[in-house]
Amino acid sequence: MDERLRFVARLLEGEKMAVLCREYDIARKTGYKLFSRYKEQGYEGLTDRSRRPYRQGCRLPEAIEGLILSIKREHPTWGAPKIREIVKRKALQIQLPAISTVHAVLHRHDLVNKPRRKRHHKAQGTPLCITRTPNDLWCADYKGEFMLADKRYCYPLTITDFASRYLLSCEALLTTKERYAFAVFERVFKEFGVPKAIRTDNGVPFASPNSLFGLSKLSVWWLRLGIEIERIKPGNPQQNGRHERMHLTLKKEATKPAAKNLLQQQDKFDRFIETYNRDRPHQAIGMHYPAELYTSSPRPYRGIGELEYPFHDRTITVTNCGRICIGKRKINLSTVFAGQNVGVKEVSDRVWLVSFMKYDLGFFDQELGTVTSAENPFGAKVLPMCSV
Repeated sequence: MDERLRFVARLLEGEKMAVLCREYDIARKTGYKLFSRYKEQGYEGLTDRSRRPYRQGCRLPEAIEGLILSIKREHPTWGAPKIREIVKRKALQIQLPAISTVHAVLHRHDLVNKPRRKRHHKAQGTPLCITRTPNDLWCADYKGEFMLADKRYCYPLTITDFASRYLLSCEALLTTKERYAFAVFERVFKEFGVPKAIRTDNGVPFASPNSLFGLSKLSVWWLRLGIEIERIKPGNPQQNGRHERMHLTLKKEATKPAAKNLLQQQDKFDRFIETYNRDRPHQAIGMHYPAELYTSSPRPYRGIGELEYPFHDRTITVTNCGRICIGKRKINLSTVFAGQNVGVKEVSDRVWLVSFMKYDLGFFDQELGTVTSAENPFGAKVLPMCSV
């Protein structure tokens, strides 16, 4: 606006149009148009004008738009396809609007039911226990990623025993994807046995914000192995403080400087594990070595067997897309249970309970196509080695 005003002022002072247009880098046609508007309308002629077209060739006639709205108000549950069909059957001498046009009219007048936002599980954490016996509780986490010399990131997955501080594994990975975590935990279970519980944070792959109770495929597998789940509260890393303290030592002694590639970094981690467990005294455990206190779990890893529910009406295998199929009915559960057997039992007239192992997951009825979650079965657990 100020530029236009200065342009016109200089013209009024007698400067040439062509010279000013070159200086302001505009066409002479534009310069004459601005000057003409100023002479006709004064200062207001230099303000920005609407660029809206004078005529919209494809705009829906107001009468048809009103007809669409009246049909919608008469039948609130009808969508754009049905309303368009009614307009078509009235045989009006107009070009029939597209379904998307009808939907746009309804949306513009706030007559479209907006889809509900997907519910996310709000992580709350679980009761945490203190134990002095090896393998009663393991702690797991990913140490913060760091870049290797080959410009790739390393994500170390670490597992420790809570009581003895024994470092069970420190695996250099290129990603936090679930399938790689499965392989690491399976190797550790085969070597050291299965713990009673595992404590983690609420991040992937240990938990999932989009599934029932924040479960993930990894945590479901742990439950199948008879491992209890402990989760710290979000934003409270001190609840896994022993493990985080180990990460500080790991960072100082095995990541600075970073290795050239993943294999060389894994070699540094392996040497760190040996030193940490067998050569480094720990003040918190009376200057003992973790290897002096740790013994393998008495629960060997044997994989998982078939789940059966003799006290339920039926046992159903969840599909790969996370559904329970009963005849032609498909009930949405969660993909984290894909391939797992769940128990279904009618607990009231046309109301069924869905259970996984000893945990009641939720309910569905004759009409509902999804499972409504029950009270969180992982929020008030009691482990054998602690009191709550």
